[in-house]
Amino acid sequence: MTRLKGDAAVVKRGVATPVADLVARTAHGERAALARLLSVIEAGGDPARVALEALAGRPPTTAVIGITGAPGAGKSTLTDRLVGSWREQGKRVAVLAIDPSSPFTGGAILGDRVRMQRHETDPDVFVRSMATRGSLGGLAAAAPQAVRALDAAGFDRVLIETVGVGQVEVAIAGAADTTVVVVTPGWGDAVQAGKAGLLEIGDLFVVNKADRDGVTATVHDLQGMLHLAAPRSWAPAVLSTVATDGVGVDELVSAIDAHGEHLAETGELAARRERRVRDEVRGLVLEQLSRDADAVCGGATFDTVVARVATGDLDPYTAATQLLTPHPVTR
Repeated sequence: MTRLKGDAAVVKRGVATPVADLVARTAHGERAALARLLSVIEAGGDPARVALEALAGRPPTTAVIGITGAPGAGKSTLTDRLVGSWREQGKRVAVLAIDPSSPFTGGAILGDRVRMQRHETDPDVFVRSMATRGSLGGLAAAAPQAVRALDAAGFDRVLIETVGVGQVEVAIAGAADTTVVVVTPGWGDAVQAGKAGLLEIGDLFVVNKADRDGVTATVHDLQGMLHLAAPRSWAPAVLSTVATDGVGVDELVSAIDAHGEHLAETGELAARRERRVRDEVRGLVLEQLSRDADAVCGGATFDTVVARVATGDLDPYTAATQLLTPHPVTR
């Protein structure tokens, strides 16, 4: 159960009491509270800050698995099968399905939850779609904080299924303990794989839709590329699956669990999670600096400086320095 911060530390922000209550109810297994808490975290701002304060105080325990790959590779179907396999083992499983954002509402538009409806009535499975909201790398900016909430809710496995945006989808490696790269027969070549950075981020490679022609050649190509890659303490395996029929899924589950055991035994799990936190905190710092920049780049002072740059009276670097100085000095 999550250890909560004191009420006073939360109440002073004015928006804290309802959020702290959501965290407490989430820790006691209330699905509706978890859903609302994730909405608060995704929206950001002071309520999200209060939520993260209340979630602090416990080390992470859930295993986070990233599922990435190009659109159409069958990531959602494979994710659905993984959920079913872990449920047979008695594991509680949550899924964050990261979707592109609607240009009108900013919300998720693919709704991968539709593909996982067979788990809809299972109280030990929780599936949530999150919008990227313009974030690069195939991930929603709030995904790391959402994982904290799902961990507090007691899930044994959290699966993050990314958008499938191609060459910039490497951000999943920084958000997961184990990264599974899903491809299809005939997919790409060594040059494309290198450009996408997939060889560096993948802990496991899956050739899905293995009932199609070309699967053997694709497996051999991946194995050859991995053989030429820089050596690691963990040698990524290349597996074949037919997610629609469940073929090869149990072997994939065993490989994911084996990688998790390897990480724990070698100390790499702690190192990866520290890097994850480092990236998370850096992201939040950049977000705060971006808000500060929006405040600086507005108002009469900003307009005056811009006008001087436009007329050639001031260079843009000096203009930026003046704007960032508490008491700008006119040159």
